Amino acid sequence: MNLHLPILPILAPFLAGVLLLALPDLPMPLRRRIAVLSASIQIAIAAALLAAVGGGEILVYRLGDWPAPWGIVLVADRLAAWMVLITTLLALFAVIYAGDGLDRRGRHFHVLFQMQMFGLAGAFLTGDLFNLFVFFETLLIASYGLLLHGGGRDRVRAGLHYVVLNLIGSTVFLFAAGLIYASLGSLNLADIATRAAQVAPENLGLARAGGLLLLAVFALKAALLPLSLWLPAAYAHTSAPVAALFAIMTKVGAYAILRVDTLVFAGAAGALADLFTPWLLPLALATLSFGMLGALAAQNLRRLAAWLVVASVGTLLTAFSLGTEGIAAGLYYLPHGSIAAALLFLLAESFARRRPVSADFFTPDRDMPHHALWGGLFFASAVAIAGLPPLPGFVGKFLLLRATHEHPAQMWIWGVILLAALVGVIALARAGSRLLFSVTTVDPGAPSPRATAIDTRPEDPPDPPSGARELVAILGLFGLLVALAVAAGPAVDFARATAAQLGARAPYIHAVLGDQP
Repeated sequence: MNLHLPILPILAPFLAGVLLLALPDLPMPLRRRIAVLSASIQIAIAAALLAAVGGGEILVYRLGDWPAPWGIVLVADRLAAWMVLITTLLALFAVIYAGDGLDRRGRHFHVLFQMQMFGLAGAFLTGDLFNLFVFFETLLIASYGLLLHGGGRDRVRAGLHYVVLNLIGSTVFLFAAGLIYASLGSLNLADIATRAAQVAPENLGLARAGGLLLLAVFALKAALLPLSLWLPAAYAHTSAPVAALFAIMTKVGAYAILRVDTLVFAGAAGALADLFTPWLLPLALATLSFGMLGALAAQNLRRLAAWLVVASVGTLLTAFSLGTEGIAAGLYYLPHGSIAAALLFLLAESFARRRPVSADFFTPDRDMPHHALWGGLFFASAVAIAGLPPLPGFVGKFLLLRATHEHPAQMWIWGVILLAALVGVIALARAGSRLLFSVTTVDPGAPSPRATAIDTRPEDPPDPPSGARELVAILGLFGLLVALAVAAGPAVDFARATAAQLGARAPYIHAVLGDQP
């Protein structure tokens, strides 16, 4: 069974998407049940995959039984399995939330959602650069449809920028892959790792250029400054379950940076060693600072959540630039940052549907129904995303700060991390006070330009909130954060073991290439 485990996280969403596409006349309740069942199956597969590689094993699946580096390989190690499990858990609660009516605002929502999961799983499990490009394109094509789902002027404008920038990124990716192949003669990651140390002097410039172009592409996907300005508008104007799933999509870029940096451009790569190192830390700290300033300036909860996604990417890549201890801290922080941001996006939608004039903008409105419940949920999510104890964000940042021991930029890192945390607390406190305590008497029918933030069409008004699916999704995501905090000891041990595995390239290379020269 373990032999076929690496391909199952890719097959499960693909088959579910094909089934939903082949049966377009299924009633919506049945389509929702299929989507939730598919997400549940994907979680079970991801958990089995994580258990299979948890002891340090590396599973390799050779499509068509072609040996690497000539054939297509899928590789499952601790890092890949960890990313797949986080993605599937987040996706389950996003699709549950979508079932409260948001999936009716356009065609094929659940098909596109499953294809997005297909692309994400493939990006985490692929073992070569070309198929990383293929899975990037698959998830991006699905994300274009999801981003624009439901229409609306602001959504289409933000979606256009998102599509154009990612098409440029895809073109640059092809140039980077071409330069890598021209200089190193392969696109298989394990094979490139063995060839990097022996690159011919005349090809060294091509290899460096290809590697730095790869960094630019991955930085665009991860929303690393200065390639992050597309994200706030795109994430703020799409629907909440899509934005929640997109919270993990920036981590695909961070994953790709980590994978290529530790495998291809590691210390044993000769003249290509540490190619990303001079760029990563300063850009990550700048991204964190810029993201928190954007959060402080945000005028509505969705845009605040989007800027906090940018800031979380900065925190994550700061950790990844600090060696093995930093990578371990980042791998523990990664699920927290993704889940907390997804939680805030769902809460923003719930607030918008209960404030008749101002939606989720920080302006006075009528008191919300059950305001104590929603206020408590906002407070809990704010504590989570700000990284305050006892939730896992605090543990992740503590581990990150401890990883800076003897680092030459320790004071800069401490200063930026701590100041950003303070700014985040201020931004979230401001948002909560204006959403929950700025109450006024308004006419529900009064026109307001801020109501366009809901981004719906007149002929397709939002469904009245039932509350049941919303609460299941929101409480489910918060439960994941609590579970990560309760299981901090085993989770940190796993993160450290994963970081150590990334630092030892030989087992990965041997698992993929075997005894081939």
